[in-house]
Amino acid sequence: MTEPRVPGAEDDDAWVDLPCGEEAHVKDFDLGMREYECSCGETHAVVMDMHPPSRFVPEDIVAVLKEAVTPAPDDEFEEFGTPHLMGAVMEQLPEDIVAVDESENGSVGYALLWVTDLDARELHEVVVELVVELMDHAVSHADDSGTESEFEQQMQEFDVGEFVEAYRAQRDFEDEYDTPA
Repeated sequence: MTEPRVPGAEDDDAWVDLPCGEEAHVKDFDLGMREYECSCGETHAVVMDMHPPSRFVPEDIVAVLKEAVTPAPDDEFEEFGTPHLMGAVMEQLPEDIVAVDESENGSVGYALLWVTDLDARELHEVVVELVVELMDHAVSHADDSGTESEFEQQMQEFDVGEFVEAYRAQRDFEDEYDTPA
């Protein structure tokens, strides 16, 4: 005979091992969250699968990435998105990020969660640096050497910190609705 269950009870023991060594309950992370104030005293950046890539870069760049980057055939995501950005961050900083798959847990509101040892601004800078590297790699394969040299010149003038500062000022990252200005 099956035992009766209480809906949501299966996640009562679902904990996230944070990069700092502390633990947090999966329900401590809500959809509007961008940072987690940890008991270790630090603030950890939080990203969820439904957060748009435009959290980090403008929509027009996201559109180019979606058109230019084709996920692998066995990839469960049909187009380039936040999971791919966070995968790149995990490759770059494997010790500084924890990925949690809660796709079987219908009570938390997200399927994938990433918590980093970085704060939200530091993570933002890492993502932008990785996007620039991706773009540089793509341009290096272009048949037009003029495009490559123009891109390289623009990148010499590009300051990641200044971009992130301006982009964060343009968008309201303190607002749970996180909409473009």
